[in-house]
Amino acid sequence: MKASELRTKDVAALEQEVKDLLKAHFGLRMQKGTQQLTNTSTLRRTRRDIARAKTVLTEKKKGAAQ
Repeated sequence: MKASELRTKDVAALEQEVKDLLKAHFGLRMQKGTQQLTNTSTLRRTRRDIARAKTVLTEKKKGAAQ
């Protein structure tokens, strides 16, 4: 997901997005642990999407506080 797409969302939607991404990442980690994950690059992609969403969420929260 691109940062420009995330910036169009409000704070509540971003928090839900982070929650969904964390749940998806957990599922991928469990698949990797049980040798069921074939495409391991999805772990890296979801981890970076989580970081991107958290960064935009922090920017929005700081912008709303000012």
